[in-house]
Amino acid sequence: MSLEEYRRDTWDCVRCSHCKFIHPYRVRSLRFSKICPSSAYYFFDGYSAQGRLDIARGLIDKELPEASLNELQQVIYACTLCGGCDVMCKYYNDLDPLLVLEELRVACVHAGCIPAQLKEIIESIRENGNSLFQPREKRGEWATGLNLKDIAESKAKVLYYPGCNYSYDPTLREVSRLTAKILTRAGVDFGILKAREMCCGTLALQAGDRNSFKALLDTNISNFDRLGVRKIITSCPICYSTFKTDYKRYGGAMRCEVLHITEFLVQLIMEGILKLRNKVPLSVTYHDPCHLGRLGEPYKKWIGKRVKYGRYDPPIKELRQGTYGIYEAPRTILNTIKGLKLLEMERSREYSFCCGAGGGVKNTYPDFSRATAQERIEEALATGAEALVTSCPWCESNFKQAIQHGSKKMKLYSLLNLVNQAL
Repeated sequence: MSLEEYRRDTWDCVRCSHCKFIHPYRVRSLRFSKICPSSAYYFFDGYSAQGRLDIARGLIDKELPEASLNELQQVIYACTLCGGCDVMCKYYNDLDPLLVLEELRVACVHAGCIPAQLKEIIESIRENGNSLFQPREKRGEWATGLNLKDIAESKAKVLYYPGCNYSYDPTLREVSRLTAKILTRAGVDFGILKAREMCCGTLALQAGDRNSFKALLDTNISNFDRLGVRKIITSCPICYSTFKTDYKRYGGAMRCEVLHITEFLVQLIMEGILKLRNKVPLSVTYHDPCHLGRLGEPYKKWIGKRVKYGRYDPPIKELRQGTYGIYEAPRTILNTIKGLKLLEMERSREYSFCCGAGGGVKNTYPDFSRATAQERIEEALATGAEALVTSCPWCESNFKQAIQHGSKKMKLYSLLNLVNQAL
């Protein structure tokens, strides 16, 4: 779709400000009542979904010239695209603010005003197949010494796809290695792509470079089909939601099942294949990654006609409210670990507050990104938990940096680290 096709959404926004806060019935304190990291940090209406819908309406109705996008670049890109506003809006209205925000960025790309940092990342994806400016041939080095199958040379029932961060970042590689060891221990017949693994393309999509994203979509699906892949397990929630949701949104026909590692581990635990015997005496709180939670909700294409506000010609449009994201699997794992106590933050599941790393802001607006992570850490500390647990490389990396720069310290674990301790 194009920005013009969302004209009704921009006009039907009633400026209720629900896009800034979690649902009133779920508010437990004023301190942790906000859902939008951008409006919470910048404290101007333009940095909320309703403010950005005004910008979109101005562009659509020619009240704002395209040249104004240069001046509005920060307002448009200082957004994690976490989907919090979209979920909250759909409790009261039937608008698609997240899709409008995506189209605003497409408009920026067409106008040539994409942030330089994101432009460089997209160039790295094109040249190196990853977003971290690393050589393509080093992508499989995380698996050195593990003697894993190269699925391009030896058939396997399952493809393990760690993603860019878990492949290259030396502070995160332990997660991909632990995952591979656990899968091997459980007797799973799996392989990896090594240097043939390509970026899922989400940063190109979030930057507004739809052509680059579609090129990656086509390349990845073609490779999966050629290799006969029938099941993909990924450690990265962003890869998970991109393969399972965004590829489908943009016409990609994924012929294989896509699972996040937490889903697969629950299957192994329920079947008795994976036994968590060791005690881990620790009180923890779990952070729901946006792309595993509300953005990981299955996508259902709707073909119909919107008659007027809230009314449609059959079939009725099903609103994605984040309810069916992956929330239970990580909690099931944590609750299965002996000696571990799980304490919930005030904002959790589809109401989770973003870590601050998404939408490209970690690269373009690092102060905003770090402050958002610090806000989430403050909420974790308020639970009384000893440690913060997550299952996303972007979240883990951003929290780690915020803890290092902040005055208050908290333990930080990847969920796979705790599973490994419990085995």
